[in-house]
Amino acid sequence: MTPYHQMATRILNGGTITRTESLEILGTPQEKLLSLVDAAYQIRHHYFGNTVRLQMLLNAKSGACQEDCHYCSQSIISTAPIERYALLSAEDMMAGARRAANAKAQRYCVVISGRSPLQSEITQISKAVKQIKEEIPIQICCSLGLLNGDQARQLKAAGVDRINHNLNTSEAFHPSICTTHTYQDRLDTLKHARAAGLELCSGGIVGMGERDEDLVDLAMALQQVQPDSIPLNMLYPVEGTPLEKQKDLTPTRCLKILCLFRFLHPKTEIRAAGGRERNLRSLQPLALYVADSLFVDGYLTTPGLAHQEVWKMIEDLFYSGSGLSRFRSIARRPD
Repeated sequence: MTPYHQMATRILNGGTITRTESLEILGTPQEKLLSLVDAAYQIRHHYFGNTVRLQMLLNAKSGACQEDCHYCSQSIISTAPIERYALLSAEDMMAGARRAANAKAQRYCVVISGRSPLQSEITQISKAVKQIKEEIPIQICCSLGLLNGDQARQLKAAGVDRINHNLNTSEAFHPSICTTHTYQDRLDTLKHARAAGLELCSGGIVGMGERDEDLVDLAMALQQVQPDSIPLNMLYPVEGTPLEKQKDLTPTRCLKILCLFRFLHPKTEIRAAGGRERNLRSLQPLALYVADSLFVDGYLTTPGLAHQEVWKMIEDLFYSGSGLSRFRSIARRPD
């Protein structure tokens, strides 16, 4: 039994791994990578079987953000040539939900740019969510920036299931990628969402120049947050952003990071998120031996794999899609 399988057995028996072991996972030699992935799969299969949860994003408001997040093409310091538009109508958000259902996605995520939503935006999104819930049996996640308690409660009352707000990186590295809000601001938003009875989706972005220690710190900080879902975004360096030349990731590096999070979060949904296609490249299928969730049909301002291709990959791996039968009838409806 390899050391990785010994760690997996310990985790399945209710134990955990140490910080030293976490760093060793990130330093796994290439010739031992498949053993690491196999051990992570033992954990993934124990808690999730071979199911895959799909999620689709809607960029419901693009650009004009006041924040200086160095990775983001929508930030105030970005010169990336992206589309910029105000909040979409409730009808547009409803149409996006139908597209998500047609793709057999389990969850539909409405995302807006900006530091924090205006009250008019909360009202418009709430209206759309209520309409979606009346017609389509799909879970709804919102990613709206920093939230206070009142805003979180309004969203919960409207029918929002989950709030996404990523920690992004370690507390120590956070000032290197953003100076217009603090790490504590992000923790406070998660606290408000949890207090309102909302599920939490919180993860990070890897490949921004952080150290191995920062990745371990992020994974361990999320143990305290206890999110229901952890999206792991893999930096897509966009021209016009401060990180446009940051290209630290390789496919095998991404797999090691996914394995680290699976070992430290054995029972939590882990999503291979933004930048998956660019950074994992031909090793994308291997990610599903570790992660149990994927995005389909692209991201906010960058492209991604179409849902038809994602379903082919799932079927080729002999996986089943979570919620497939539930959404089969909806998938036959025209947009």
